[in-house]
Amino acid sequence: MPEKNLKNTLKVQRAKKDLTQEQLAELVGVTRKTINTVEKGKYIPSTYLALKMAKVLAVTVEELFQLPDS
Repeated sequence: MPEKNLKNTLKVQRAKKDLTQEQLAELVGVTRKTINTVEKGKYIPSTYLALKMAKVLAVTVEELFQLPDS
């Protein structure tokens, strides 16, 4: 089975809102480490977490996460 990958613009969107990883983590109810691993593409968030992050950052889930080009 191929490795799952998901591109994201989380770091860019977070910077646009002038939020630290810690601040975003607090707003969505996770740890800073979780935000860090999502930003680095090492962790694919649940649908629930992806929706919460998109809402806090005022973007669509599709703006925040993209499937890699096949």
